[in-house]
Amino acid sequence: DSTTREVCSVKRSRTNTPLQALVLLNDVQFLEACRNLAQRVLAAEQEDPARVIAAFQALTGRTPDDLEQKSLLKLLAEERDYFGSHPEDAAKLLALGEAPSNSDLPNDLLAAMTTVCQAVLNLDATIWKR
Repeated sequence: DSTTREVCSVKRSRTNTPLQALVLLNDVQFLEACRNLAQRVLAAEQEDPARVIAAFQALTGRTPDDLEQKSLLKLLAEERDYFGSHPEDAAKLLALGEAPSNSDLPNDLLAAMTTVCQAVLNLDATIWKR
């Protein structure tokens, strides 16, 4: 939904196409950025609520409200359970990108936090400057 580069656009209109979400969730560069943010958050914070808040603040510039925090904590727990029982999927996710992942962190936790960071990156609160 963006304008072509042949004309000048003062402001980009809001999009509702799925392409933006697909790129933010699947592009290797965005995934790698989320993995690096997850590594930074996991190294800095010891408790899951603090980790979710730190990731959310890094991407949106504000603290999550109660519903956002509860939803992200639930996602983190679900993804951690999934990657704990599917270590090969965690390894595949963490192998994407050029930068190596932090081998000091458990793969299931890093993969789960990467997924949470991807979810936050895909929020309107992150991608729209208001």
